[in-house]
Amino acid sequence: MKPPIIITVDDDPQVLRAIQRDLNARYRKDYKIIAAESGESALEVVKSLKQRNEVVALIVSDQRMPGMQGVDLLLASKDYYPEAKKVLLTAYADTGVAIKAINDVQLDYYLLKPWDPPEQNLYPPIDELLSDWNNHFLPDLSRIKIIGFQWAPLSHELRDFLAANLIPYSFLDIETSKEAEELLQLHQISKDNLPAVIFEDGKHLARPNLTEVAEKAGLNIQASQKMYDLVIIGAGPSGLAASVYGASEGLNTLLIERRAPGGQAGASSRIENYLGFPTGLSGAELTKRAITQTLRFGTELLSPREVVKIELKDGYKIITLNDDSEIKTKTVLVATGVSYRELEVEGIQRFTGAGVYYGSVITEAHACRNTQVFVVGGGNSAGQAAMFLSRFAGKVNILIRGEGLAATMSSYLIDQIKSTPNIEVHNFTVVKRVCGSEKLEEVEIVNVQTHQTQLLPAKALFVFIGTKPFTEWLPSELIKDDKGFLLTGRDLIHVEGFAKVWKMRREPYLLETSIPGIFASGDVRVGGMGRVASAVGEGSMAVKFVHQYLSE
Repeated sequence: MKPPIIITVDDDPQVLRAIQRDLNARYRKDYKIIAAESGESALEVVKSLKQRNEVVALIVSDQRMPGMQGVDLLLASKDYYPEAKKVLLTAYADTGVAIKAINDVQLDYYLLKPWDPPEQNLYPPIDELLSDWNNHFLPDLSRIKIIGFQWAPLSHELRDFLAANLIPYSFLDIETSKEAEELLQLHQISKDNLPAVIFEDGKHLARPNLTEVAEKAGLNIQASQKMYDLVIIGAGPSGLAASVYGASEGLNTLLIERRAPGGQAGASSRIENYLGFPTGLSGAELTKRAITQTLRFGTELLSPREVVKIELKDGYKIITLNDDSEIKTKTVLVATGVSYRELEVEGIQRFTGAGVYYGSVITEAHACRNTQVFVVGGGNSAGQAAMFLSRFAGKVNILIRGEGLAATMSSYLIDQIKSTPNIEVHNFTVVKRVCGSEKLEEVEIVNVQTHQTQLLPAKALFVFIGTKPFTEWLPSELIKDDKGFLLTGRDLIHVEGFAKVWKMRREPYLLETSIPGIFASGDVRVGGMGRVASAVGEGSMAVKFVHQYLSE
């Protein structure tokens, strides 16, 4: 956190230097001292500091100045820093003005000139004021502020992106937040241009795309080299594990993620069956540990960046990114995982990001406080989401098409759900349609056995149904099954057309695809188990085969 600021104002250069010297002598270790030579220039400084999200603890201003006088400056400063302590620097003849200012601007103290010796006349009252300010000051730890409408899809996308990338932010709803209105005025942003993202340096972006936000937030979006030993596409648990082993074993490793590290596991509110964590851990915590580990070993991470094409040339793999830049590599590991299938019911497209969400539980949970929400799906991800939402929502409804959860969900989660009073499981039930005006307001559900329907109020609908691999962009030579999952190893040998594309004397390695030197691990591969531990294991194992391929 940046140090709080003390502002001193006086039109007399000699007095200004003196007060600045004495304040620096005592407080410069903990505070930044800024000087201004007029009330007008001081107010511009105050505005600029507020735009940059700086913290002002104390303003010490002379009273008699040409133009804006001290009391007027302190009064105007309250609009920007109402909690800052206010001290008027005045001569004995102006004590009446100072006393009146105690009531008019809630002046905290008036200081008579001269204040020598400062140990007796300056430091004791300033110490007391700063101590009181510190006792009541609550720091804003977020580096970024998003101003927008709670139920706007782009607002949700920005919040979800920053949360997934572990970047602290605060969201201000323009319909309920006074601070949001003040920031719009301060930065001269129109409501028509929301959502807006305000950064730590005071600059802002209106209705930005994710790449613009990522670049401004300090994420790496450009590769530093043109050639790598190993490029890993996808930074879920499998890709992260592969990057740790690849970089730690001396491979020049690049990890590319199109949205945010962690994958579906990273969005999980609680992972309780991962080896070595008996009390469980969140997906964000696991992701943070993995990123720290892989960067320490020298992995280069690009996020958000999307790979749109892989081509082969002279034995190398040429990777094209969505900005048309190209990267050469000797080997590739595809670890792009899977995404949730979209719910195909009446009205669903209108409310995606405005009450209907695919996996984004943590981002939206606080907005669902004391309301009714729905979770569609019967797997572990749905169960974890329901348990997390139960801490906020008044009621959580789990909708499953089958007769129960036992076939698709871990028993520990089923037991937790049964013991949570505000969760209700609806067997043999699906969503028929969703309704609302600007955002989701109602969900119509139907029992597939009795055909009985219910139209129920709904704040949010979270979808966890089925998965599909992200493989449409891969070259046609990579053999997939009829669902789009990649075949690897011996599963390829008896596939029709394999011999036409495989031109090596050996068989494919266990995790190698139909193109030599391109490997696959985790949920994107046929046979993926949908567990964090298995994904980590496959990513780690893939590096062994990368070494074998490179040794050829």
